[in-house]
Amino acid sequence: MKNELINKAMSAREHAYAPYSGFKVGAAILCGDGTVISGFNIENVSYPATMCAERTALYSALAQGKRDFKAIAIIGSSKEPCYPCGVCRQVFAEFCDKNFVFYICSEDGSFVEKTFEEIMPFTFSFTTN
Repeated sequence: MKNELINKAMSAREHAYAPYSGFKVGAAILCGDGTVISGFNIENVSYPATMCAERTALYSALAQGKRDFKAIAIIGSSKEPCYPCGVCRQVFAEFCDKNFVFYICSEDGSFVEKTFEEIMPFTFSFTTN
């Protein structure tokens, strides 16, 4: 399954809209029912309006009624692995458990595998008693 996710993330990266940075990112998220939904980064001249590939994939899945997530592959356009930004990590903290897996890829498809807990320990959350 990880190779399918990585391949779908690579395909999604081709559709990225990155005219300002030139840094294209693709992502593919695995839902609990086996569905794979991809996304890519979408830049805007007003940088805060830019959407990361990871959140595009997650929000697309949420819009389709998905709520159970198992893994995501993220691939950028660099030789180094493309880790998710802090905003994406916080958003994933809202919807994924500590065993959620990240396949963090380099542009050639090589990757490191990390659990959510490994890349975002001590998450911020709101709990009620």
